[in-house]
Amino acid sequence: MPDFGSYQNEIYFKGLQGVRPNLPVDFKTLEQRASAAMPPSVLSYVQGGCGDEFTQNHNAEAFKRLGLTPRMMVDCTTRDLTVDLFGLKLPSPIFMAPIGVIGLCAQDGHGDIATAQAAAATGVPMVASTLTNDPMEDVAAAMGDTPGFFQLYTPKDKDLAESLVRRAEAAGFKGIVVTLDTWVTGWRPRDLNDANFPQLRGHALANYFSDPHFRSLLAKPPEEDGAAAVGQWGRIFGKPLTWADLPWLRSLTKLPLILKGICHPDDALRAIDGGVDGIYCSNHGGRQANGGLAAIDMLKGVVEVSGKTPVLFDSGVRSGSDVVKALALGAAAVGVGRPYAYGMALGGADGVAHVLKSILAEADLLMAVDGYPTIADLRAAGLTRT
Repeated sequence: MPDFGSYQNEIYFKGLQGVRPNLPVDFKTLEQRASAAMPPSVLSYVQGGCGDEFTQNHNAEAFKRLGLTPRMMVDCTTRDLTVDLFGLKLPSPIFMAPIGVIGLCAQDGHGDIATAQAAAATGVPMVASTLTNDPMEDVAAAMGDTPGFFQLYTPKDKDLAESLVRRAEAAGFKGIVVTLDTWVTGWRPRDLNDANFPQLRGHALANYFSDPHFRSLLAKPPEEDGAAAVGQWGRIFGKPLTWADLPWLRSLTKLPLILKGICHPDDALRAIDGGVDGIYCSNHGGRQANGGLAAIDMLKGVVEVSGKTPVLFDSGVRSGSDVVKALALGAAAVGVGRPYAYGMALGGADGVAHVLKSILAEADLLMAVDGYPTIADLRAAGLTRT
């Protein structure tokens, strides 16, 4: 079992040789440094939320109202943070949530590849967005032996949806994550004030421009008429999904099907009855809808009705302690978003790996100090609301 907490020893012993970390280990400092390094348009897109950003901020703040009770005299010399997910044995309970502009967060514009390289280096799975700067096949190849998942923004053109899923299967992705809450873009003042929508400028559309079905819809290939290709993308992006579409979604693939955006227990039950393999409790980090509950406050209700169906979670996760709290509430795996985007901006694949190692080290050490050697022990104890 990996000893994630030993990452702090690595840092301390390097310090004895006069070597300090190139990147900070805490989210606040990481965000500050990334804010100075990222282009303003990319920063506002990554950092911004919907409306006055109440829900985005509430997602993060809500973790502070939840606490773990320490238990002493427990042998925690080794901790087991491994998880079994969709038949995969994963070394840790975290994954990298899909970020549609992660490609732009890298200095060279290939952040999707760098994220995959970080996945290969750490064993932390990546959920690759439909919106990437590099084709999904190249991203999957860069993951090495670490499993990855493909996130689908379902287009209006069903043949294009099928083509994207078939490509994901062929590329070796281990599951399809369908995002439910982004058939239309939420009200995002930071982006609106700058009139900045990266995809309309041709960014992060590599999966479309490389897709044979999408290309068949164009009079000229994207290389010859990029504006027309972007216009076609705008016309077909975002099919509003209803429960009547669930049998069609299920028929698209034999891979595990995970629905992202489920926050109500009734929706979770209906999805499970419809044959999905996983529930993904998320409010898109507060980027799509404002004024709602914190995602972490909705997690327990979804877990309680989901039975043996695993519940993935993201939204507001900033630290290892946040990961531990989500696990204690029953999350099968916990998604990290903005922290690794900031790591990307500051250090590419190495920066992402550093952020992931830091989060895992904090989670591991928290479990050690508080007397919880396994995730099962965390779940049995639960959390107290402060």
